Amino acid sequence: MATMELTYLPALEHPEIVATPVAAALADWPQAAEVQVAEIDPELADTAAMTEAYGFTLTQSANCVVVAGKRDGEERVAACIVRADTRADVNNLIRKTLGVRKASFLSMDRAVAESGMEYGGITPVGLPEQWRLLVDARVVDIELAIIGSGVRRSKLFLRGKLLAELPRAEVVEGLAN
Repeated sequence: MATMELTYLPALEHPEIVATPVAAALADWPQAAEVQVAEIDPELADTAAMTEAYGFTLTQSANCVVVAGKRDGEERVAACIVRADTRADVNNLIRKTLGVRKASFLSMDRAVAESGMEYGGITPVGLPEQWRLLVDARVVDIELAIIGSGVRRSKLFLRGKLLAELPRAEVVEGLAN
């Protein structure tokens, strides 16, 4: 099967094709001038389908998963960015990093409602300020990383090292395995 072509556009100039909180965060982020956006078929938004259809590899793509746990009655939430060929280490490193006894994925409904983004498009750009942002160190090494745009109909493209420069980003070794 032939791969589909993408048209890359400056993300700052096309806020209409990303989620509202993503557009707002890009407008306030000094490095946003380096971020590109491309429209995709929303039916192909899931990582495996998108990488195959557009000719990318899983090692170029980074997924954002939202995890929560409680400690002393206080809920702690973190968005975790991991390379798509790995799995977030929720039960060990993420749990320990959050300082909770048990960590689990935030429900889809809550993740969508609190982020203002679509399921399958949640991205580290424009997340709620009270969420921690944990970035697996391997993501930082991706030359051109593909991440969500907050909506299923587009993706953001940026150097992986820029993800470490997002506000509140914490680079963590071994966040995924």
